[in-house]
Amino acid sequence: MSISAIVPVWNGRPLLERLLDTLEAQTLPAAEWLVVDNGSTDGAPEAARARGARVLSMGHNAGFAEAVNRGISESRGDWVAVLNSDVELAPDYFARLTAAAESRSAWFATGKILVAGSTDQIDGTFDALSRGGTAWRVGSGRQDRPAFSVERQIWSPPFTAVLLRSELFGRIGQLEAAFESYLEDVEFGLRCASSGLAGLYVPGALAWHQGSAALGRWHPETTRRMARNQIFLVARHYPRRLFWRWLWPIAIAQLLWGGLAFRHGAVFPWLRGIAQGLRRSSAVRAARPPVDPGILEGLLRSNEQLIRDLQTATGFDSYWKLYFLLTGGGTK
Repeated sequence: MSISAIVPVWNGRPLLERLLDTLEAQTLPAAEWLVVDNGSTDGAPEAARARGARVLSMGHNAGFAEAVNRGISESRGDWVAVLNSDVELAPDYFARLTAAAESRSAWFATGKILVAGSTDQIDGTFDALSRGGTAWRVGSGRQDRPAFSVERQIWSPPFTAVLLRSELFGRIGQLEAAFESYLEDVEFGLRCASSGLAGLYVPGALAWHQGSAALGRWHPETTRRMARNQIFLVARHYPRRLFWRWLWPIAIAQLLWGGLAFRHGAVFPWLRGIAQGLRRSSAVRAARPPVDPGILEGLLRSNEQLIRDLQTATGFDSYWKLYFLLTGGGTK
């Protein structure tokens, strides 16, 4: 069994060097490091090359998805680890994920990702998608609690720090390049669910994430892509009969998200993203068949129940409180 570690990078040399330190310290080391450079200007690729990484140059900022796909295409391992360049891994991260995935025949595995410098604040665990086309990175921003220490079967792993069987990409394809960055992992998870290829959340495997290190959480470009890609998710994967049945939760989810953008001074990028998503929705929909309606309905209703249960147990975010109040989602 061999692991290929793929790290897309766009500047942030000090963060990349810390990640490489933790890759070097793995008790189960990766057989190769592939650093995919999206046009860095701060010496990040040179630093990676000096540490023994194979550097693949994209020549420009092609986005996270295309960079990962380039790494996948050139990787040689039985497993592929996709890592954000602003992540640090516990020394046994790969060992714990591979042991759990192998013992349960899982297609992928991810661990508990904490906020950088913290011992008990969650950055993310796995993703849960609502009928409205917005996702919750489960536990994000919360204090670590027993609810986030339960090993679970999952369908949607964050590509922050995930380990996947190389064979999986032959089954369902690589990341969707049209998404560029943000929610490309949620789209990938929908394809995993559609094909019945499940993964694992392994809370004993720990990583730490800086988060939005390249642009920032409400940077105009981040907001534009998030808004556009939420529309892309619905356009690509919602069969028409479910789209019309769920039109109300879709409208509520997107408008509430627009309200968050307004509160953070990013309403115009949000509007641009919505317009771009609607303009390109037909082309995005034509690229792949939608998910089977029965699979999608079961998945998203169980996702909403999980979101509601965990929000109830750990304290409601105002976004999800309003979403459930207005849509009735997640009710037993």
